[in-house]
Amino acid sequence: MAVEPLSQKDVEERLQELPGWATDGDRISRSYAFDGHFAAAAMVIHIAQIQEELGHHSDLTLGYNTISVSVNTHSVGGKVTGLDIELARRIESIAAGHGARGVTA
Repeated sequence: MAVEPLSQKDVEERLQELPGWATDGDRISRSYAFDGHFAAAAMVIHIAQIQEELGHHSDLTLGYNTISVSVNTHSVGGKVTGLDIELARRIESIAAGHGARGVTA
């Protein structure tokens, strides 16, 4: 089955179920804060495992006690697809277990 880009309206509707995630029109992203570096690094490893399972990878940035996740689908010209939304859902499902807190802009 081919992956198709979502309309901006579809992206915005799906992100309503993913508080803290935002779109700039071409990608979705979120940042998290942690009590320390080890907790942040552990979540990066867990995200990497999920990405391998899905065969779909994000851009991850690890700071001392923060991580930022940004994703789109390169095979459809760098647009947001259902794969990106699924990855965001999976990341959200593990965040609390790592002690992640949302970062406000």
